Amino acid sequence: MSTTTQFLESAETLDMSKLGITQLQNGYVCQLSDQSLIQARGDDAASFLHNQLSNDVEHLNDTQSRYAAYCTPKGRMLASFLYWKMDGNIVLQCSASLQPALQKRLQMFVMRSKVKLSEVSEQFAILGLGGKAAEAFLLTQFDQLPSAINDKVSSDDAGTLVRLHDAFDTARYQWVVAQEKLTAISANMNVSLLKVDASIWRLGNIHAGLPQVVELSKEKFVPQMINFELIGGVNFRKGCYPGQEIVARSQYLGKLKRRMAIATVKTDVVDVAMEIFSDNDPSQPCGMIVSAERNFGEGFACLVEIKLADQEQGKVHLGASDGPILEFLPLPYAYLDVTE
Repeated sequence: MSTTTQFLESAETLDMSKLGITQLQNGYVCQLSDQSLIQARGDDAASFLHNQLSNDVEHLNDTQSRYAAYCTPKGRMLASFLYWKMDGNIVLQCSASLQPALQKRLQMFVMRSKVKLSEVSEQFAILGLGGKAAEAFLLTQFDQLPSAINDKVSSDDAGTLVRLHDAFDTARYQWVVAQEKLTAISANMNVSLLKVDASIWRLGNIHAGLPQVVELSKEKFVPQMINFELIGGVNFRKGCYPGQEIVARSQYLGKLKRRMAIATVKTDVVDVAMEIFSDNDPSQPCGMIVSAERNFGEGFACLVEIKLADQEQGKVHLGASDGPILEFLPLPYAYLDVTE
C-alpha cells in the first residue's frame, strides 16, 4: 500500500453532499490524485521547454510558478501546465489523463538537447489546502506562506508550496510534498483539517475561473478561448513555440469572439466537451463544457467556452436546443487585452 493510500484511508473523506462553504473556510485538505508531475532536468531543460510552451520558462525564478499551454502547430491546446523550479529542475504539472502521451510527445523533440524527462508523480503527494486551519498548519511546515497568486516557497524538508487563486472566499495552496514526509505529518494533518474529495478542489478551480485541459478536451481550444492568457498562461513577447503564430493572430487580428464563462445548471449529468446551444441559433452549438463539478445545492457548476454574442441569461441550453438552461455567474477577473 502506498503512502498516499494510507493518508487517504486514515480519515474520512467528505463529499459535496456533506459540505458547506463555511466548513471549507475553516480549513480543508484533499489529495489531487488526478494530477501528474513531469520533471525536466539537465543543462538545456529551461531552453527546451521555453521553445515548446506558450509561456516564458528561461526567466522563471525560484519563487514563481506559471501556467503554460502546450499546443499543436494549429494552436490547439494539447495540455495545460502549471510549472515551477524544484531542486534546480523544472516540474510540469498536468492532468494525469494526459501525462503518458505528453511526455512521449515532448521526448520526440529533445533530440540533442541536454534534457531528461521523467515522471516523478510516485515520489510526491500533491495536496490542495484552504482555509484558516490550513494556513495555521502550513506555518508549522514552512517559515512563511506565499502571499501573491502563483508565488511559491520551498524547503528541502517540507517540499514546494504554491499559492493559487482563491475560491470559496478563502486562500488556497497546493503543497507538493515527498511521500516520506507525508507519512510523518499525516496524523497531525488529519486532526486539524477536514478531509474532502478532490472534486471540491476542482469545483474551486471552476469558481476561480481556472481551466485545465484533460483527455476529453485536448485539441478543442486555442488558449484565449478558455481565458488562458488572462490567468498568465501566454507570453506574447517570447519567442516561437508550436502554434505561436495562430495564438498571436487570434489575439492581434480583430476582437476575440469566443471566451470562457462560469455557469451553473440544474441537471443530473454534465460531461467535459458536452455541447451547448443558444436560442439565437439553435441549429448548431455555440460552445462546449470545459469542466464541471457538482455544486453546493442542486446541479453543477461549469466552465463553458462560448461565443460572446450568445452569452445571455436564460438563452443557453446544455446538450440540446431544448436542454437545461445555463445560468451565468461573474468571472473573478475581467476580459482584458493582456498585450496592451
